[in-house]
Amino acid sequence: MATRYDRPWRRPGAAAYARKRIRAFLHPPVTVVPAPTDLIKDHDVAVRMRDGVALRVNVYRPPGDGPFPVILSAHPYGKDKLPERTRRGWRLTFQFRIMNQPEPYQISSETGWEAPDPVAWVARGYVVINADARGAGSSDGVGSLLSDDEARDVYDLIEWAGTQEWSNGRVGMLGVSYLAISQYKAAALRPPHLAAICPWEGFTDAYRDFMTPGGIPERGFSVIWTAITRRNARLSVNLGAQRRQHPLRDAWWQSIAPDLARIEVPILACASFSDHNLHSQGSWRLVEQAGSAERSAYSHRGGKWAVFYGDEAQRAQTAFFDRHLRGVDVPAPPRVRLEVRESRGAVVAVRDEQEWPLARTRWTALHLGDDGALGELESTATGTAEFRLRNQAVAFAHRFDGDVELTGPMSLRLRISLDGADDANLFVGVEKWSGGHYVPFEGSYGYGRDRIADGRLRLALRDSLDTLRSLRPGEIVDADIELSASSTLFRAGDELRLIIAGRYLEPFNPLFGHLPARYLPSRRGRAVVYWGPGASALTIPVIPG
Repeated sequence: MATRYDRPWRRPGAAAYARKRIRAFLHPPVTVVPAPTDLIKDHDVAVRMRDGVALRVNVYRPPGDGPFPVILSAHPYGKDKLPERTRRGWRLTFQFRIMNQPEPYQISSETGWEAPDPVAWVARGYVVINADARGAGSSDGVGSLLSDDEARDVYDLIEWAGTQEWSNGRVGMLGVSYLAISQYKAAALRPPHLAAICPWEGFTDAYRDFMTPGGIPERGFSVIWTAITRRNARLSVNLGAQRRQHPLRDAWWQSIAPDLARIEVPILACASFSDHNLHSQGSWRLVEQAGSAERSAYSHRGGKWAVFYGDEAQRAQTAFFDRHLRGVDVPAPPRVRLEVRESRGAVVAVRDEQEWPLARTRWTALHLGDDGALGELESTATGTAEFRLRNQAVAFAHRFDGDVELTGPMSLRLRISLDGADDANLFVGVEKWSGGHYVPFEGSYGYGRDRIADGRLRLALRDSLDTLRSLRPGEIVDADIELSASSTLFRAGDELRLIIAGRYLEPFNPLFGHLPARYLPSRRGRAVVYWGPGASALTIPVIPG
């Protein structure tokens, strides 16, 4: 009985990927088009909140008196931080460089970071409002991110926009990341003039999706983001300090999470498979748990920003808002727009589905076994594999006899004990291999060497994210680890590989690693994985052909 070891943080192709990453950093493939000289823009319009504080917004309007439907976004990034024209061309904000841009796309010179392009939407007959959140940009006051206070501000912005003379009284919200997140709590307050929301990739639980997934602290992008927001905005709550004071998912974390069930307006959410280090799980949670009668998911596994500004997504967004903000008689979007890929660049199917997860899913257990096997037949014998938490990973593989589509979330039931440690941070990945070669996929932050799915768990939080239970020496426990959703086609002969480690599966390297993602590794010690009757198994979502 041999243990199959692996070093997933040393996958081949690093040098070639690094060259592409450097080119994209120096010259992001983003084309900026100057806004028309006759674009109507009301700059720095003051909007009074219920407590008298003035928030400031930029309003872009079509020509004529209207009335027009309105699209609003609100965020702490600065509504006036736009591309700048220089002698050498357009200078983009730093986000376009640190967040790798793997695919080309085009925006106008009035487009802020992850915001709807006002030139494009004005041309479609919409008013576009880009708002500085309280304490950010040119807005007054002191803000509090992710809070109920911020939600009340967004509520007041919606009601102001819905009652202006150029407004038809129907307001929608649109934007990526924080511009999506700021929609949830405001929508849950049910402002009368809010007609629809389109959150394009936004987490719904800051603890589980972003800062401490599986109870493991994220020490890369979350640290950068909290530092940048504190530098760019006046904030009353230091999120970095709060996370240190609240390592478990307690009442404070619950207070900044939205009540999704209270959202009733129609939703078109982008729930991608390429952002599972940040937004994907939260987006799917929104689609599953929101109280809206019409809630749809637009799934993909492409680059986040290129997809958002791309023609197909723009058509979907426009049809959605025409339906709900204009009253145009167009069909409701499908419950799920599903995109199936077999590699990073190969889309094999795009189809409509009516539920999530898919009702016809055949949930299939692949049992861990001897010699790194992963099979549908459970072993009648018991066995173990031991690995060092800091620098080893164990691998188990399953080869498909025919073409198989896996669409949906995965999960791992892991029977495990520790030696020399009373706790461990466990990282799990599912990979695709074809012809003996690793098949990479698009991932968070524009990372192009990602796995199909991943999951993580602090073992002491195996029962609940708000209760610690350290392991006694030699104690064997069962831990359930949720993995992210995907939609992937395996051809006959392709291999699914399960990786289990005590450190993050990607290298932290600015050239070929998953910068800026970084997770706290386990302390030193060893882990023992067990298999046999009723023990460790990976559950995969097989879609019948």
